Amino acid sequence: MAFTRPTGKHRRPNRRAARTGAGLAGVAALTTTGVVTTLASPAAAAEAPAHTGFTEAIVIGHSLADRIGDQAAAQRLAAEDAAAEQAAVEAARLQAAEAKREAEKRRAEKVRAARAAERERLNRYVLPVEGSYVSTGYQTGGSLWSSGSHSGVDFHAPAGSPVRAVGAGTVVETGWGGAYGNEVVIKMHDGTYTQYGHLASATVSVGQTVTPGQQIAVSGSTGNSTGPHLHFEARSGADYGTDMDPVAYLRGHGVDV
Repeated sequence: MAFTRPTGKHRRPNRRAARTGAGLAGVAALTTTGVVTTLASPAAAAEAPAHTGFTEAIVIGHSLADRIGDQAAAQRLAAEDAAAEQAAVEAARLQAAEAKREAEKRRAEKVRAARAAERERLNRYVLPVEGSYVSTGYQTGGSLWSSGSHSGVDFHAPAGSPVRAVGAGTVVETGWGGAYGNEVVIKMHDGTYTQYGHLASATVSVGQTVTPGQQIAVSGSTGNSTGPHLHFEARSGADYGTDMDPVAYLRGHGVDV
């Protein structure tokens, strides 16, 4: 008995057609992903761009590497700039510190110089009457003096002449001194005493500190005096009878008498 195969849906599909359909579907898929632009037309393939999807991926990779390289270079330059700025700041700090040390050194030198000048000023001695000279010497004899001799020296001084402290010290006595008339007595900074007699008036008071050359009185002719002049004494102590040679005293302190 013979069998016949009916046509229709029971017929096997054509294998060639199936393969062709699958190929076309694959080409479409590859074209969608950008891997292959076309496989159907050789002419179209010849006209397609030279760069494929793979080449684009490589180009993208190079761009990323360049950006990373640029970023690293920028970071390196920023680090170098920061280091240079820090070095400049440190150099400025050191320079400022050096300038401060130099300024402090100059100030200290000025202070030392000022102190030295002040010491020199306070330690110097001057004539009791500026530009004067000795008119009667020390221990000159005669009846004018109760002790029989001159216990000091007389400096030429017209009435009203400024009388100066010969050195630094403290005033310990002012006022009437008997035969000395108006007087000023100063305890000197070295412990000795100086006396200024026959004054018209004193311009300082007891307890006052005086400096070399400072005016302490005005000359006159008070007390046991034959005319305007300054009687000047140098003493080792506060009491009468401790007198010493006033000229030698002044010369010993650098005064040209």
